Amino acid sequence: MKLLAFTAGAMLAVSSAASAHADAGPLQFADVCSLEMAAGVQISPDGRTIAYQRRSADIMSDRMRGAIWLVNADGSSHRPLVTGAGDYGSPVWTPDSSRIVYLSSEDGQSELRMAWPGDARSARLARLPRGASQITVSPDGAKIAFTMFVPASGVQVDIGLPDRPQGAEWAAAPRVDETIAYQADGIGDLPPGAAQIHVIPADGGAPRQVTRIGSGAISGLAWTADSAEILFSHGGRAQDGFDFREADIWAVRAADGETRQITDLPGAERAPRLSPDGRTLAFLKTYRETYSHQDNRLYTMPLSGGEPRRLLGDLDRGIAQAEWDGTGRGLWVRYDDVGHTVLAYAGLNGGLDRVTDRIGGLTIGRPYTSGMFSVSTNGRWAAPLASAQDLANVGTGQRRGAARTLTDLNAGVLGARDLARVERFTWESSADGREIEGWIAYPPGFDASRQWPMILEMHGGPHTAYGPQFSGQVQLMAAAGYVVFYTNPRGSTSYGQDFANLIDKDYPGRDVDDLESGVDALLARGFIDEDRLYVTGGSGGGVLTAWLIGTNERWRAAAVGKPVINWTSFALASDIGPVIHRYWFGVTPWDEPEEYWRRSPLSLVGNVSAPTMVFVGAEDRRTPVAEAEQYYNALQIRGIESRLVRIPDTFHGIADSRPSRLLYKTGHIIAWFNQHGGQGEE
Repeated sequence: MKLLAFTAGAMLAVSSAASAHADAGPLQFADVCSLEMAAGVQISPDGRTIAYQRRSADIMSDRMRGAIWLVNADGSSHRPLVTGAGDYGSPVWTPDSSRIVYLSSEDGQSELRMAWPGDARSARLARLPRGASQITVSPDGAKIAFTMFVPASGVQVDIGLPDRPQGAEWAAAPRVDETIAYQADGIGDLPPGAAQIHVIPADGGAPRQVTRIGSGAISGLAWTADSAEILFSHGGRAQDGFDFREADIWAVRAADGETRQITDLPGAERAPRLSPDGRTLAFLKTYRETYSHQDNRLYTMPLSGGEPRRLLGDLDRGIAQAEWDGTGRGLWVRYDDVGHTVLAYAGLNGGLDRVTDRIGGLTIGRPYTSGMFSVSTNGRWAAPLASAQDLANVGTGQRRGAARTLTDLNAGVLGARDLARVERFTWESSADGREIEGWIAYPPGFDASRQWPMILEMHGGPHTAYGPQFSGQVQLMAAAGYVVFYTNPRGSTSYGQDFANLIDKDYPGRDVDDLESGVDALLARGFIDEDRLYVTGGSGGGVLTAWLIGTNERWRAAAVGKPVINWTSFALASDIGPVIHRYWFGVTPWDEPEEYWRRSPLSLVGNVSAPTMVFVGAEDRRTPVAEAEQYYNALQIRGIESRLVRIPDTFHGIADSRPSRLLYKTGHIIAWFNQHGGQGEE
């Protein structure tokens, strides 16, 4: 690890990637292994300097690596702070803006470290045998709180085994579980234990555990104004059926671990944030209703107790993040709106000022909405800003005035490529005339007088959203000569809770009509070859892909990604399965098996004629591998041309886990479509 300090003379020039790509050809697979993004963007409390994690794809290690960089809020002196062979991230400023706490991972060893940007010094505060997250520094700058996993003994059963002889090599002992919380996608088998809040002095020392939760998860750490207590949300407890739609806000005293409950409302209270004077608590809330989707609402209440008051009651969008401004007269908020991620300012006495809708760019694979932001005490904000032609760069601004982008991390890669142009496209659904939104990515060199093959690409969730964001997968498909059509059918977020719940207890449902009528509307524009229509999607998009090829023969070929094929087996095997019956069906599969079968794409496999590739991560716990295997085997039994692609050592999030996995996935999809007429025909 190296701690570096550069002067303004080392500033990187900021240029426009969008205007620099002339005549260099479309995006190449190798380019993905050179992409970068600005994550964890944190502005100093005094508003002068922005720290961020510069995430870079490393072609040799096939990993995304993080270094910590700084840039002044006026755009000057863009410089590295911490670099090396390890992974460095999660920068957090101290309240006096003089130091940065961050996480370091080198050679499998995790540390909590402190850096002094002014004189390029760094010191280890503590070794962290099991990593850490949710770092927050107390207002007096004297203490640091974070969460770290603490193992527990788990279920112990005496089955009368003899003692193991010294030196004997026995098989591993069986794993014993007695609850439904035994696995999680991205982790695998969950070890017994829980992440607990720890506190450490800001000048270093041994971390001290201050919470003792037995089940569930802690989130949203925030110090009280006197630096005595840490607020947190605790949800997913065993007594609530491990349901994260029930959570409460608590406070734990840093000195001795004494806890007290702050909220006890129906549903889930999360992300506690205290006003600068320490008197008013802001938090996000959902209710334990039976809808499949719920938007977060923003509330405030006195920390001492009282009736919660909802802010932004007229805003029909879910709040993803809320932070107090330095005056305590309002909160900065982030929410998704029609495929864009918005930063806005909400006054306590009413009003909402929309500041920018350019936040995003934190996913390389598909064009999902994403984002975060931070604010200084003097009213300046910092956030990752992005577009359909670039991943996240560091951006900043104030409540009034335009957002300003300070970096151009991919100028050397994307600036030298002819990228797909992305155009917003809307149409009326054949289901009910409702307007549906999507985007068209045009191949480089697009000529509307020609006939082009089209790929319909669908998001997962189903309660998520696409937007005009950079997507390595979409850009590579367009570079291969396909018009790529991606959409937000009913069920998608960012259009209000009612729109998302149009598929409540009916998914797949009329969202299929939205997609089919969107393809019809695009065909009507005259440049799509109706004999070369292809369809793909992952997770919820895999569900819809399998449904579309089971209900319409228009598709030349399909790629079904990590799907749910049989709702009964999914509900009883997925890591989120135990809540599926409650919120997505309202009944159990043994009470109404016909309802589960009616909505299962496997029920339509007898209608499939399109050559179909099925792909899945070999360690997927969200849509378990057996779902993909059921579908593939059914296609094989029926004699449908089919292929099964399993990506080793991979959980559900294929595209954003390692750069090569994005290439494996996208490459196999393009190759399958090319094999079935995608290229070489007009």
